[in-house]
Order: sequence, then C-alpha cells, then structure tokens
Amino acid sequence: MAEPLPDLIQEIVSENNTEDTSAVLDAIASHDDVAVATLLESVPVDPRLSLWQDLPSERKLDVLVEMRSDPREILIDATEEHEWSALFSDIEAEELLELMDSLPNRLVDLAYAELDAQQQLFFREATQYNDDQVGHWLIHDLLVLPLNAKVRDGLRLIRRNVPMHCDTIFLVNRSGQFSAAVKLTRLFGAPEHVPLVELIEDNISVLKGSDESTNASLQVQRSGFAALPVVDENNKLLGRLDITSAGELINEFYERQVMATAGMDEDEDLFSPVAKSARNRAVWLGINLLTAFLASWFIGLFEATLQQVVALAVLMPVVASMGGIAGSQTLTLIVRGLALGQVTNANVRALMIKELKVGGVNGVIWAVVIGIVAYFWFTDVLIGVVICLAILFNIVAAAIAGVFVPVILDKLKIDPALSGSVILTTVTDIVGFVAFLGLGTLLLL
Repeated sequence: MAEPLPDLIQEIVSENNTEDTSAVLDAIASHDDVAVATLLESVPVDPRLSLWQDLPSERKLDVLVEMRSDPREILIDATEEHEWSALFSDIEAEELLELMDSLPNRLVDLAYAELDAQQQLFFREATQYNDDQVGHWLIHDLLVLPLNAKVRDGLRLIRRNVPMHCDTIFLVNRSGQFSAAVKLTRLFGAPEHVPLVELIEDNISVLKGSDESTNASLQVQRSGFAALPVVDENNKLLGRLDITSAGELINEFYERQVMATAGMDEDEDLFSPVAKSARNRAVWLGINLLTAFLASWFIGLFEATLQQVVALAVLMPVVASMGGIAGSQTLTLIVRGLALGQVTNANVRALMIKELKVGGVNGVIWAVVIGIVAYFWFTDVLIGVVICLAILFNIVAAAIAGVFVPVILDKLKIDPALSGSVILTTVTDIVGFVAFLGLGTLLLL
C-alpha cells in the first residue's frame, strides 16, 4: 500500500535529510506522476532538489509536466545540460506544449528536434492557438474512418486499439473535414455491412480550435460523450478534447480565479524565494493601500462629527464589514456566472432586480438588529436610527455594486476575479462611511 503523501512530507521535512533519499524514493515508487509532482511542490527547495536529482530519469519528464510553473522552473534550472537529450527522447507534442513556457528557448528547440514529423506537425498546429483556446490542448490519439466506412471497418479499427476516453469514431470526408460521429456501442450487434453513416449521433457538439478553453471544457462535461471533436475554421478535424483534459482545464481556471482574488498567480511556488514572493505581492498591497487612503479621505471629511460623537467611530467597522460581506456574496455569484457564460446583457437587469430584493430583505433585517443593539449599547435612540439606516443603504448599494462591477470589468476585458473585490470593497467602504457619518452629522449634531 502506498504511503500517504502527508506522511511522506512529514518524513522529509522533519528529518531534513537531503543526503539519503533512498527511503523516500522507495516510498514514492508506487505513486503516480501527479502525486510525485505534488510531493515535490510541498517540500522546501533543498530536499526537493535532492529528491529530483535521485528520481529515476524515465519519470522526470512526466513529473515535470504535472507540476506548476514556478516549482517546475526551479527543477529545470537544477538539471544538468547533458541530461536533457535523454529526458526528451520520448517526448510528445502535448508534453512539450505543457512545458514550453517554463523551458528556455534552447531547450524548446532541442525538444522539438526530438519529435517525429507527425508530432512536429501537431506542435506547430497547436502553437497557432493561444493557451486559452482549446486548439492549444488537443488530444491527437483518436479513432477516425472515412465517411463511406462500414460497421466491419469500425470493428476492425477498435480491435487494434481504443484510446483512453474514446467512445466514438469520427467520420471525415476526403478533405479530412469532420462529418459525423458514431458511438462505439452502436457497432456491437449491428450487421457488418451496414454503413456507419446510418448509425451516427445527431446531437454531438463540434468545437472550434479558437473556442475559449474553459467554455469548451464545460461543453465536454455536459455533452454525455467522453470527448468532443475539434475542428479548424475550415472544418478540418484537428483532434479531440476529452473529459480528463476538460476537467484539468476547468480546475486550472477555478484555481486561477481563487488566487486572482488575492492578486496572486496560481503557479506561485509554496517555497519560492522570499524576495520574489514579496515582489509579487507588493503590487497588490500597494493597490489596496491606495483604496484604503481613498476611504480614509472620505472619513476625514467628517472629522468634526467623529470628535463630537465618539460612538460613531466605534460603530464604523460594523458598517464597513456588513457592506463588504454582502457585496462579496453578490460579486462571487456574478463572477461565477460570467465564467460559465450564464450572465449576459439579456439577464443583467433581472439579476439586478433579484439582488436588490435580496439586499433589501437582508438590509432591513440586519439594520433593525444592529440598530437595536446600538441603542442598548449607547442608550441613544438616534445612534440606533443612524446605523440602522446606514446599514440598510450600504447593503443595497453593495448589491448594486456586486452586479455592475464584475459586468463592467468583463466588458472592459479586465478579469473581474482579479480586480472586482478591491473595487467592490472601496465602493462599499466609501458608501457606508459617507452614509453613516453623513446621517450622523445631520441627526446628531
């Protein structure tokens, strides 16, 4: 039984022994490449390099493919020049596409030279598409027959080999253009002389190489097929996108979204150098500082009010917190909808009405609760009224901002997951403080 990864990480880190890695290497021999990649990413740089040097050469390329860019680049830099020819001896186009952004140009050229003519063609075709387009991530191992093929031809084909996640035979015309697909299960029991075109699937979706990879992956997941065909602008069959690749692309997309909310890169190494991590995060901290100063400037406009009514200063964090949480809930919902293609110009108005109703209901409930608490806390009815109205106004404003901020950013081609939370927090802070302190000035002074 394979030793669990957490136990291996504990063993490596607690012993801090970079000299003898034989026991760990024996333990990870039964783990797959994804698990080994995860293990290497999970330990500090010194033991990581030691394990990498002693890892069997035949596994190194596959492990590199499964790693994130930052930790992968550390291992690439530590690999001796003479090792690369052996590592690239069996490389395929799909692996080189995964690695090319991490490899220096000289190594990309070396790896490309190791590809056979067919794989080089696949590589050139894939690099015509951006890495956010499905044409960049194709599987070329597929079942293809001419349009005039019969059941006997299909049975003969699948006896030789059925690639993983391949449940259909793609039919192409003489120009190599995709025409139809036949499920493998339709072949069994059908007379051998029957043309395959009589067994085709009517509802299979066809992806374009230029389609956005996340949306294409979602189509695969919802299609009911193990893979969907991908064609170029002339309908020529390029390859397929299977369920495994689709799942990986979607997982990467959501990981990128989660990391982007903190202004970070999904490829960042857990143990990247302090200077690099600090530099990457400093920009986002600076942006947040500017928005914080903006909110502070608005607070400064009510300095006289705060000096006379100290209770307002005590209650200010409550206003900011309630608006921020309410806004982030709406923002998260809309960002997800945008990512899945569910939010469009047609339904934004309906979404706004719905979120305003939700904000109104929650605003009334929590405004009353907080107003009552403030009244008993400070024994002042007007303070309870002020914070009650401010909370209601800020939660409603947060609902409006939560819908419009990500929609506007998306139209401007700015990632709403990256910038939305900062803008939303600034809006709710400013609206909340101005409403709270403004009402306080009017009613309490």
